[in-house]
Amino acid sequence: MPKLYEYFGLIVMFYANEPEPVYVHGKCQGREAKAEILILNGAVIEIRYSEVAGRTPLEFREMKYFQELVSARANEIIQKWIDFFILHKPVKPERITRRLP
Repeated sequence: MPKLYEYFGLIVMFYANEPEPVYVHGKCQGREAKAEILILNGAVIEIRYSEVAGRTPLEFREMKYFQELVSARANEIIQKWIDFFILHKPVKPERITRRLP
């Protein structure tokens, strides 16, 4: 489960057993949500957020941080997904300490 980001207590990661489509999970103190990034012709067309079955959902503020991060870094997440799942390269986690636009 490669960790991609830390953002105000939220951990964003891939699950190594979910190679397709492009999913990232946001976790915080046992709570969790996931985001599916939909791509068409190499461009992000939609991001779908959902709860994870059997897990307590993220709290409102945590979900806002998750949406903020995934929206701001969607293209970077896709590149990390390609690096990890297609090119089998390690991904380096990043700690973000300032609010994203």
